[in-house]
Amino acid sequence: MQPTTVYPVQFSVDYPDRALNRLTTAFRIVVVIPIAIVLGAVSGGTWQWTSGGRTSEVAAGAGGLLVLAPLLMILFRRKYPRWWFDWNLELQRFANRVGVYLALMDDRYPSTDDQQSVHLDYPYPDAERELNRWLPLVKWFLAIPHFIVLIFLEIATIVVVVVAWFAILFTGRYPRGIFDFVEGVIRWHNRVTAYAIVLVTDRYPPFSLSA
Repeated sequence: MQPTTVYPVQFSVDYPDRALNRLTTAFRIVVVIPIAIVLGAVSGGTWQWTSGGRTSEVAAGAGGLLVLAPLLMILFRRKYPRWWFDWNLELQRFANRVGVYLALMDDRYPSTDDQQSVHLDYPYPDAERELNRWLPLVKWFLAIPHFIVLIFLEIATIVVVVVAWFAILFTGRYPRGIFDFVEGVIRWHNRVTAYAIVLVTDRYPPFSLSA
């Protein structure tokens, strides 16, 4: 039997085997706002507000994940500039730290640069040898089954995080089964993003929550 190859996109969160901060957990939706604004500013965001019957809007950001530019470079030059790769990976890592904090999986405030308890990694691709130049044109289409499944998984994630919120408030602990499920959904999301959005691998993502 041949050994099962490991999918190139690896994601994990260290389980907090300790009492979590109940106060910041109780008000997590409020406490997360400052770092969420920072993430929005880096990712590219639009804010709207209404006052006196008038709606105002402000947009700010650094552009978010690079998608079209890598697609064009792979298509026409068979190249993936390293600094574009590094930008996408670091932005995904930052977004994951904020997401994990919002999902109550860690009570340490998200860092803009340190990994903390959240680990996301995938190798820099040799675009000429490892990436099909035409596949980026259809990856979004091929990933549609994943997008559909993820919609339902993310709805389920919201429900179980609410359950975890109550569990932490009463016991100080994050139920391990719920933790593993939420970690798996985020892992699945990261693999689909790496395949269909940031285009760093041509290996089709598995329909799996496991590592």
